[in-house]
Amino acid sequence: MQVLWRDPIELGLNGGDVRMVKGPSDALACLADHWPYRGPYYVAARSACRAAIDGRRTCEEARKLFLSAAEEARLKAH
Repeated sequence: MQVLWRDPIELGLNGGDVRMVKGPSDALACLADHWPYRGPYYVAARSACRAAIDGRRTCEEARKLFLSAAEEARLKAH
């Protein structure tokens, strides 16, 4: 069963692409395939998303860190 966030995140990627991120699994795919900057929040978000999928962290903790990683990478997220 896939873990989902209460509120999906609409993420504006470089080049004008928009991606709807519905939960930690979507976030991990996005972080792996589309991320322009891999700083400390990127690493924390990736770890938190994996932990949320495994049940070791809450889904909302992963969401908050994913949003922080988006801000760090200067991507538009809402």
